[in-house]
Amino acid sequence: MSTSSHSDATSIPRRRIADLDVSAVGLGCMGMNFAYGATADDESEAIATLHEALDLGVNFLDTADMYAAGANEQLLAKVLADRREEVVLATKFGITTGPDGMPNGTNGSASYVKESAEGSLRRLGVDTIDLYYLHRVDPQVPIEETVGAMAELVTAGKVRHLGLSEASAESLRRASAVHPIAALQSEWSIFSRDIEAEDVPAARELGVAIVPYSPLGRGLLTGSAAAATPGSGDFRSTLPRWQGDNLTANLALVARIRQIADDLDATPGQVALAWLLAQGDDVVPIPGTKRRTYLRENAAATTLALPADVIAELSAMQATGDRYPDMSWVAGDSARA
Repeated sequence: MSTSSHSDATSIPRRRIADLDVSAVGLGCMGMNFAYGATADDESEAIATLHEALDLGVNFLDTADMYAAGANEQLLAKVLADRREEVVLATKFGITTGPDGMPNGTNGSASYVKESAEGSLRRLGVDTIDLYYLHRVDPQVPIEETVGAMAELVTAGKVRHLGLSEASAESLRRASAVHPIAALQSEWSIFSRDIEAEDVPAARELGVAIVPYSPLGRGLLTGSAAAATPGSGDFRSTLPRWQGDNLTANLALVARIRQIADDLDATPGQVALAWLLAQGDDVVPIPGTKRRTYLRENAAATTLALPADVIAELSAMQATGDRYPDMSWVAGDSARA
């Protein structure tokens, strides 16, 4: 267990998600043992990264029941066992998986809500989840039914706050009419801007915090494109933005971001995070990493102030290629284009 002093924890600015006091940048834990290639020998580094996050004051940890078929939650449990009181803990449910562990649909039924929450509580080794997200809206189940069942978890004291992930503005409004929604977690970065048109305004209208995942463009903004080659086991190689002419065009934007970063004595990843943080005090990005060196880099982005002209230039950038080849693997929010 880490014995580092916690005196530097206050160096990370804080933001609010409902009444939760969270670090301005959180930590997405998915890649610690899921989706980004072979990680079997990385558990000790992942555990060390989780402890160092808390030592630094990065207290907002994000996982989901489908990551590595529950093993991601079990990984976090090894740190939560000693340091639960230091963590604002978020997990998600609602994407179903097949025998191969890969997504094959959604389930937002009331019975599945309860079953999923009990499973997550057991794997995490905790009594309460601070922020419980519906991972994807089930188009076959009215959002009111799903959120109504989630609200019962709040009443029972098993969950403190509710969230939605990749939900449309319409679904967010309908959900909020049933129970307050504390956070909307959706992909948002310099390269992924589609939530800005409707979803961000709806969240702000309802007082819902915005939690961007993949704030570094799934690593594209940090120059890690070489890792996602066909046959690498890295799912990014299947994404349109990482292929052919799209990748060439996007890497040209990355080169410009790198120039900006050099001028500011920062890294491209820090510039990308600082741009998101500049979008509003209600924005709490959750970059994922399983390495302490990147954790420190991401945490330091909270003190990087971008000049107005840089923010404007970054805001004008447009990535080439869709985010996903298609979303049929989870069906997704029927109210979302």
